[in-house]
Amino acid sequence: MLTDGALRMLVLLHFHTIGFSPVQLAYLFVLYEVAGVVTNLSAGWIAARFGLTATLYAGLALQVAALLALAQLDPAWGVTASVVFVMLVQGASGVAKDLAKMSAKSAVKVLAPADGSGLFRWVAALTGSKNAVKGFGFLIGAAVLGLFGFVPSILTMAAILFIILIGVVVGMPRGLPVGRKDAKFREVLSGNRNINWLSLARLFLFGARDVWFVVGIPIYFYAVLSDGSDAADRQAFFLIGTFMAIWTILYGIVQSMAPRILGNAKSLSNTGLNSQVRQWTAALMLIPTILAALVWATSHPSVALTGAIVFGLLTFGAIFAVTSSLHSYLILSFTDATRVTMDVGFYYMANAAGRLAGTVLSGAMYQLGGLALCLATAAVMIGLSWWATTQLQAPVQARDVV
Repeated sequence: MLTDGALRMLVLLHFHTIGFSPVQLAYLFVLYEVAGVVTNLSAGWIAARFGLTATLYAGLALQVAALLALAQLDPAWGVTASVVFVMLVQGASGVAKDLAKMSAKSAVKVLAPADGSGLFRWVAALTGSKNAVKGFGFLIGAAVLGLFGFVPSILTMAAILFIILIGVVVGMPRGLPVGRKDAKFREVLSGNRNINWLSLARLFLFGARDVWFVVGIPIYFYAVLSDGSDAADRQAFFLIGTFMAIWTILYGIVQSMAPRILGNAKSLSNTGLNSQVRQWTAALMLIPTILAALVWATSHPSVALTGAIVFGLLTFGAIFAVTSSLHSYLILSFTDATRVTMDVGFYYMANAAGRLAGTVLSGAMYQLGGLALCLATAAVMIGLSWWATTQLQAPVQARDVV
C-alpha cells in the first residue's frame, strides 16, 4: 500500500507537469481500475483454488515488476506512446494491489477471533492501517519526486517492496486456506442479496470519493499553489502530497477507531447496523453538496475558499471512514468461511468498478466544470449508495459486534 500510494502521486504529478490534461491524466489510471475490476472478480476464485498465500505472493511480486517496468519510461517518447505504456504498467500495478488486498482481507475472516467483536476489531484495524500506510505513500511519492526525480524514486520503491516480499514469505502465519481444486469460477457470483446490494453501495461510495480525489483536487490545488516555476512546483508537490497523505491517514485512523465510535454511539443490533449505515451515508452526502455550492458561488479561488475545501474534505474523510468500515465488517458478516474469498473478491470488484467510474468522471467533470462539478457528481453518487443500503436486510451475525 505504501508503494501504491507513492506511485499514484508520482505518476499524477509528473505527467501533469509535462503538460497532460485532466482527461489524459485520468486515462493513465483507467487500466489500473479496469484491472482491479477483473482481478477482484477472478482473484477470489484463484485464491479458492490455489490458496491465499499464492495470491498474496503473486501480488507483491507483480508490483515489484511493475515498478521496474515504469522506470524504463523514455522522456523522448511521444504523448500517445507514454500514455499507453503507463496505462499498461498501471494496469499491472492494479492487479498486484488487488491480489494482495483481497488476500489480506479474506485472511481476517479465517484468523480473527470467533466472537463478533473480534471480527469487527480486526477488520477495522486492517483497513485502518492499510489506508494510513497508503497515506504515507502519497506524501513519500510527492516528496521524492521533488527531491530525487522520477526514475530514482521508482527504483527505490521497487527495492523496498522486494525486501517486504521476502519478509512476508518468511513470516507467513499458518492456517490459511490452501485451496480446493474443484472450485468453479461461476461460484464467484453470489446468490446472497445482501452481498449484492452491499457491493452496489460500495461501487457508488468509492466512485463518489475518486470523482474528486483522483484528478480534481490535486489539479485544483496545483493551480492555486504553483506558478509553473521549478521552485513553486516543488512546493506545490509537497503541499499536495501532504494533504493527500493527511486525508488518507486520517481516514485510516478513523477506520481503526470505528468499533469504538459506533459502540459509544449505539449498540449495533441486527436492525441498528443497517440504520447506522444509512445514517452515516446520508451525513456523508451533505459534505460534497455544501462544498460544490461554495465553489460554484465563488468566482475565483481564495485562501478562505481553499481553507473551507480542506476542512470540508477532511470532515468527508472522517465520515467516509466510518461508512467504509461498516461496509468492510458487513461483507465478512454476510459471508461464511467456505466462500469468503469469492464474496470478498466480488465485493472488491464492485469497489474497483466504483473507482474506475470515479477516475473517468474525475478527469471529465474537472475539464467540463472544474472542482465544483466533481463535488456535485460525488454528492449524486453518495445518494445512490444510500439508496442501495436501504435494500439491505439485517445480517445474521450483526449482534454483539461492539
